[in-house]
Amino acid sequence: MFQPKLTYRLGDRDVNRLGYGAMQLAGPGVFGPVKDEARATEVLQNAIAADVNHIDTSDFYGPHETNKLIKKALYPYPDDLCIVTKVGALRDNKGGWLPAFTPDALTRAVEDNLRHLGLETMEVVNLRSMLDVHQPKEGSLEPQLEALMALKSRGLIRHIGLSNVTAKQVADAQKMTPIVCVQNMYNLANRQDDALIDSLAEQGIAYVPFFPLGGFSPLQSSQLEQVAAYLNATTMQIALAWLLRRSPNILLIPGTSSPQHLQENLASRHLELPAEAMEKLNEMGKG
Repeated sequence: MFQPKLTYRLGDRDVNRLGYGAMQLAGPGVFGPVKDEARATEVLQNAIAADVNHIDTSDFYGPHETNKLIKKALYPYPDDLCIVTKVGALRDNKGGWLPAFTPDALTRAVEDNLRHLGLETMEVVNLRSMLDVHQPKEGSLEPQLEALMALKSRGLIRHIGLSNVTAKQVADAQKMTPIVCVQNMYNLANRQDDALIDSLAEQGIAYVPFFPLGGFSPLQSSQLEQVAAYLNATTMQIALAWLLRRSPNILLIPGTSSPQHLQENLASRHLELPAEAMEKLNEMGKG
C-alpha cells in the first residue's frame, strides 16, 4: 500500500510533514491568556518529543500570549525546529480581527514576533492578505512584500510565505521574491486550491492547509464519519491522512490544546487509507 513521504522542504529545512499549529493555545476565539498553561506547555513539549519540528504561530494569537508560551516552554529551541509566523493582522480590545497591513505595521509585527519568541531571525514569515479578512481577494500585495523584503535584507527574515491568497497573487509575488510556502484553507470538502497545490508541487514549494475539517456540509461530515468508523479512526485522523496522500508538498499544522488529541493527530502519519476509502473521500470534494 502506498505510503506518503513524511518530510518536505520548507525554506532551508527538511521538516516533518505533520507539524503543529499553536492557534488553539490562546483563550477562546484565539484571544486572551492561555487557558491552562501547564497543559499547553505539556502539549508543546510532547510535540517536540514526538519529532514535530515545524510549529506555526503568530503574535496576534492572544495577542502575544502564544508566542510567549512557546518561548517559555521550548527555549532554547532544538536545532532542527522551524518556527513559522504570520503577519498582517491585529486584534481590537474585544478580540476582533483588524488589518495591520501598512509597511510600518508589518515591520513592528515581525519585531514583536522576534522579541516574544526570543529569536534573532524568523525562519519563515507568512504575509497574510487582509484585503478580505475571511477569504482570498484579488489585489496588489506589492507594498507589503516590499516591506518584508526589506526585513529580509536586514537579516530579520530568512524566507517569505503567503497566506489567504489567490494563485495570481502567488505568481505576482514570485516576480518580486522567492516564496517558500502558501497557507490557505483547504480540505477534503473545500478543494478550490487543487490547481495551485499541483503548481506549487511542480516548483518544490510547500502548501500548508488550515481548517482540515472546516466548512463541511452535514452530508460530507456523515461520509467522513463512515470512513472513520470503518477504519477505526477519528474524523480528524482521516482528514489529515488524506491530506498527506493528496500531494507530497502539503505540510500539516493541526492545532490542539489537549495532549491526547495531539497524540491522535500525530498518529495519522501512519494511518493507511485503502483504495476504496480514498475513492470515497475523493468524491467528497466533487459537485
